[in-house]
Amino acid sequence: MARKYDPSAQKDVEKTMHEHKHEGKFKNRKQAIAVGLSKARQKGKKVPTKSD
Repeated sequence: MARKYDPSAQKDVEKTMHEHKHEGKFKNRKQAIAVGLSKARQKGKKVPTKSD
């Protein structure tokens, strides 16, 4: 089975989760994950397309 996410995309999400936990930058966990995935998409990393 092929990978859905690029490992470097996972690091972007981990970074935003760290900002959420320690810096209080985001209101909730889902928002932090969404921002991390959005940043990974902008950088052209392998991330599934956004579902509506």
